[in-house]
Parts: sequence; C-alpha cells; structure tokens
Amino acid sequence: MCGFGAIVDLERDRSHVSAADLVILGRLIAHRGPDGEGLWVASHRRAGLVHRRLSIIDLTDHAAQPMHSGNGVSIAYNGETYNYLELREAIGGNWEFTSNSDTEAVLASYEMFGTDCVSHMRGMFAFAIWDEKAQKLFCARDRFGIKPFYYTVVDGVFYCASEAKALLPFLPDIETDKAAFAEYLTFQYTIGEQTLFKGIKQLMPGHALSVQNGEVKVWRYWDVHYDIDFDHSPAYFESRLTELLDDSVRVHLRSDVPVGAYVSGGIDSSLMGLLAARHDEVNRLSFNGRFTEFPGYDESNYAQIVADRMNGDLHIADITAADFRDNIRNVIYHLDFPVAGPGSFPQYMVSKLAAEHVKVVLGGQGGDEIFGGYARYLLAYFEQCIKAAMDGNYRNGNYVVTIESIVPNLGLLREYKPMMQQFWKEGLFGPLDERYFRLVDRSTDMTDEVDWSELDQDAVFASFQSIFNSARNVGKEAYFDSMTHFDFKCLLPALLHVEDRMSMAHGLESRVPLLDHGLVEFAATVPADVKFEGGHMKHMLKTAYADVIPQEVLTRRDKMGFPVPLKEWFAGELNGMMVDIFTNLKDSHRPYINADTVLNSFDKAARFSRKTWGLLSLELWHQEFHDKAADFRAMRTEPASIEAEKVGA
Repeated sequence: MCGFGAIVDLERDRSHVSAADLVILGRLIAHRGPDGEGLWVASHRRAGLVHRRLSIIDLTDHAAQPMHSGNGVSIAYNGETYNYLELREAIGGNWEFTSNSDTEAVLASYEMFGTDCVSHMRGMFAFAIWDEKAQKLFCARDRFGIKPFYYTVVDGVFYCASEAKALLPFLPDIETDKAAFAEYLTFQYTIGEQTLFKGIKQLMPGHALSVQNGEVKVWRYWDVHYDIDFDHSPAYFESRLTELLDDSVRVHLRSDVPVGAYVSGGIDSSLMGLLAARHDEVNRLSFNGRFTEFPGYDESNYAQIVADRMNGDLHIADITAADFRDNIRNVIYHLDFPVAGPGSFPQYMVSKLAAEHVKVVLGGQGGDEIFGGYARYLLAYFEQCIKAAMDGNYRNGNYVVTIESIVPNLGLLREYKPMMQQFWKEGLFGPLDERYFRLVDRSTDMTDEVDWSELDQDAVFASFQSIFNSARNVGKEAYFDSMTHFDFKCLLPALLHVEDRMSMAHGLESRVPLLDHGLVEFAATVPADVKFEGGHMKHMLKTAYADVIPQEVLTRRDKMGFPVPLKEWFAGELNGMMVDIFTNLKDSHRPYINADTVLNSFDKAARFSRKTWGLLSLELWHQEFHDKAADFRAMRTEPASIEAEKVGA
C-alpha cells in the first residue's frame, strides 16, 4: 500500500522528464507512504517513476520501490496482490526472487505474461510499469477501483499519480469540468472518466492504459456480467458463498504487520471482523466511531456485541462538533474533490484512531451493492411488482420477485414512507431507467441554488442510461440487477474513493474482502429472488451467515450507514462557521452556483440536508484547490531536492 507517480515524454526526440517534477508528485502523496521514498529517471530522461512506501508485506529494503528487473522493466505500485504467493509458485524458476514482496510478484508476472498480468492478479492495485525495450508505459487499475489512478497530458507530457492533487502543479490552470460538475450535482459523485478538475481523468476500474509511440491508449480488461444460474438451489448458492468469502478473508489477512477491522454495527463490517477472528488468534482489534451529543447517532453498542463475539478489543472514537470544525478542511483536501455523503468525515476520524494501533484494517464495503442492501431497491422493486401483477406478466420477466412474496414484508417499508411519498408524487409505472434515476438523483431540490442553464442535465441522464440499460452486462427485465449494477459501477467506486483517501490520510491500509473478483463474479450469477427473496434486503448473505452474525445485528432495522448530527450542529454550535463559509461562497462568485440563494436559504433554516452537505463540500473544495491554484503552480518554481536521486536503469 503506497502512493506513486510517473511521467513520460510523448515526444521521443525530447528529454523533458526531470527529477524535480517527480519530487513534486511524491511530495503531494507523501501521506500515503510514510515508511520510505524512491525516485528513478531513465537515462534518456523520457520516463521516470516516483514512489512513497507504506510497508505492509516484506518490511525490508529489498521491497523498496521503484523496483527494477534485469531486463529494463521498472515498476511503481500501490496496493496488495493477495495471491502473490501463488503467483510466485506459478512463475517458479522463470524468475529469481530477491524479496518476499507482492510488488516483485507483479513485476515478474509482467515479464512472464505481459499486459495480461492483470488477469492473474487477485487484489486491489494501481501501478505504472516502464518497459525500456518496448519504450512503453503500462498502467492498470484493479477491477473495482479500490485503488486510485489519475492522469493528464500537458504540453506533450503524460503525468499520472495516485491522487489528483499531485497533478495540479502541472496544469496550466485549475478549472472545473462542466460535465463532471453536472454529474456531481446529480449524484454527489461522477460516473465517468472525467473528474471535477478539468483536464484530469481517472483510469476507470477494470481498465488498463499504455503510453507508447506518443499515444495514450485505454482499454477494459475486466467486467462483470449477470449471467444468471437458474440450475442450482438457494442452499447451493449459500454454500458456495461461504466458501468464496471464507477464502477471500483468509488471503486478505496476509500481512507482515497487525490487522484490525472497522466495525460499524452493521452486517457487512461485522461479518468481516467475525470471519477474520476465525482465522487469526492475534489480530482482533476493532474500531468504531460514535456521536454522543444527540440521541440516534450512537451505534457502538452493536459494535461492542460484535467485538465481544470476536473475543477482541473495541476502540471507539467519540466525535464532536469541534472535531468537525478542526478537521473538515483536511477531509476535503485528502478527498481531492467532494464525493458521496458526509460519512467521509467520521471515516477520517475513525481511521485516525485505527492508525494509532494498526497499519491495516478490514472493511465491509461492497455488500450493499453486491447483495442488495439499499432501501431504494425494495421501494423500486415493490412498484415493479405492483405493475407486473396488474398487467399479469410478472411471471414472464427475468426472475422478478412476485407480489405474493413481497406483500408479507411490506412492514419493512414503514420507515421509508417519506421516501415513498417523494418518489411517487410525480406518478407511477414509468420506464424503469427513469424511475431509478429519480431515486438516485439528488439535484431535484437544487433548482434555485444552481444555474442549470450552464450545465447539460440531458447528458447526465444519457450517461446514466448507458450504464443502467447495458444489455452487455444485464439481461432483459432484470430490474434488480440493473439497479445493483449501476450502483456497483458508479456509487461503489465513490465509496471506495472515501475508503481509500480517509485511511491513507493517516498512512493506514484499508482492505475490503467482499470485493474479491471471484466472489463478485459468482454473486452476479445468483438469481435476484435468491439474493432478495421476498423483498428481504441481503437475504442470501444473512441466511448464509445466520450462525455467525449476532442476532442483535442480524435482525436490526435501524442501520443508517454512518449517521452524523450535522442538522443539530449546523443549527447550533456550527451555525456561525456555516454562515461564514457560505458568505465566502457569495463573495467569491463561484461558477454555476447562485450564491445569494444558497446563503439565504441556509440562513433562514440552518437545517441539514444532502443538498447542504453537497454545497458545503463544493465551497470548501474551491477554497482548498481553486483559491490556492497559485500555490500549486509555484511548486514547480521552488527548489526541489531528494536525498538520493537514482538516474538510469
């Protein structure tokens, strides 16, 4: 787990790669790797790599990066390839290993398999490999986007790095990308390769990239397909699930440093901690965050039940309004751009606590998207069931949950009545893509705060449709799979963005065992009425692990994600801070935002909503990056030094 960067001159007759520029890249991602640093520039100065190391596997200098082969291949790598031991065995005598690191296993795999090495890798990763013989840079990002990768091309030079902020000194200007901005306002995350920084792209999950002969090429090497298996019973699927997940947790525990677990009190994180405790007699520390100033924001009692079942110690971060005031700018800085909801703030605080005790933690990201854990799935599916029953065709669809099976479970929707009223106030039974878009669209209450005339909302919906309606991935009428597929492709990378940045801000590695590609590929074959039987969210996961997860956690119906008392804070202790921030927004004339409306509406109500959070995050993002554009540009004019510059292959 680390941070890296690379620079390649696209013009072969130039030698524009400097150690000083690589130092700048490394400086801006230094928090990702507090245990070591390395830099390499090719002798012809057309390519260079930089690395910041967080030592997890093989703590010796033999695993230092950039790492080089004897054949002119060099790598800078971030992540964990959990099957590195199996890769070493498969490579055998074709490579003389000098370290026990997974990095060297990846380097050897490239030498043996070329760019197809990614198909042999199991884990989370992003890397850059310079191949001197081919005069090519080869890069890849893991299948789910657990590890980040950003790139840009400026004046014929290719730059890439683990975080977007590292690329800002090389841009001529720091500007907002209009298309990405419209996506953010709609979903509170972006869904394509464009980022909120104009000119900076992300390499999408499951994609690879090459830089050769002056060209940058990007391609997909992996995708998930919902090819449904109708031939097996629910008991088979549950048994297979436990086999795959048990094996995933086993390899995710491979580490030469202590491993702990985030335990929120929900099903997914609890299960990761409990399964890890089965495999490991030593590393049983767990971590939780809570807010005790107001009722309804403390779920630590459920986390304690899990920690007791793990026979381990629970460490709890008591988070206050003062913590928010003191740390929210750090949160936005480390995120690079606003993404997802307010859970990033408590995640930052819990990661800070965890980093005081361990260097690796397990988390439960992915369970909601893979197994159907969001309430909106039930709401949308209920509407589809009503329509199918009225039309008399629900048995003709592709494994649609029947109205008979879902009716006994309508009590599950009791707490979602406000959502139902909002969802149905404009009608029922429209096209499925339009219906789900309305469930995930967070821009509907920002008609006055945003100048939509400057933004293309139709393009956002078209991008949404291309993913939601993808026949390549999801079969006809498979509404449940279409919903989970969109969230898997778009929402999950945003949540993983938060998971990575908030942990790495403290030099902490976060691992997500539910996102093992064999497990995900299997889950995509399970019929919806097995995963979501009778409208029960995460039915298969709960049933398969009913003897592992404590009943208090398994049957709870009040799980809220990571609730934060922003409504109470913004109306009370933090009201002055909020007014100051939104006053600055008004005075600074931000693009596409009607600042007077934002300030007036907040000052009158001082009430929290996702809208308020989204606009707050945007303003702090502008302050941290756009308002400091000159500081980033100045980095290239400052003297840059490194203790030991390594030049030449």
